[in-house]
Amino acid sequence: MSDDLQALYEQAGQSPFDVVLDLGSVRYINSSHLARLLKLRKQMITAGGRLMLCAVDPQVWSTFLVTGLDKVFEFSDAVPTALATLQIAGEATTERSN
Repeated sequence: MSDDLQALYEQAGQSPFDVVLDLGSVRYINSSHLARLLKLRKQMITAGGRLMLCAVDPQVWSTFLVTGLDKVFEFSDAVPTALATLQIAGEATTERSN
């Protein structure tokens, strides 16, 4: 997971884009992973993108709750829902700018 987050971080500063991270197979998340996710989120917001986490395992979800990060990150139940949410938000932003 660390390598994937680092690769996303390096790409996030190059151009604005949205990312959906499917955490369905992640059963444990440590403080290093949380720090990388926070760093990635900040980089993406600065570049004009969004980060959405989905399919979060109950044990991992409890870590987000205990740390208060459930209020910081955007979450979705499944990848298709996350993609649709980002697409709708992007269309709404485009319509407002026209």
